[in-house]
Amino acid sequence: MADRKRQANVLGGRPVRRVVKLSASEDAALMVAAAELGVTVPRFLKESALALSRGESATERRALITELFGVQRHLAAVGNNLNQIARGVNIDGTVREDLVDVLEHLRGTLRDADQVLELLALDRGV
Repeated sequence: MADRKRQANVLGGRPVRRVVKLSASEDAALMVAAAELGVTVPRFLKESALALSRGESATERRALITELFGVQRHLAAVGNNLNQIARGVNIDGTVREDLVDVLEHLRGTLRDADQVLELLALDRGV
């Protein structure tokens, strides 16, 4: 569980505690589900409940995460293109014509990433 990601800090901390009683099999199922996502059981419970309260299913959330990974791949490709263009500019001092297209693609990809992240945000104040 060393590779779990921490939640973002919240001003004032998280002073509210809830107690949930589970059977051993329910606890085991929650532990497996949380481990698959790389989060703690309390975080899994919180995120699941909040997603449901917004009318978001686990399938929809998984689709959003998949889309975000796609955006990440696009950003890596754009970064590679920018490096190639920068290399060309450094060699002969001229800006290649495809720079405008690459930058527009980057802007679009960043807009897509912003939209996906907004949809995934659990703490709307973040």
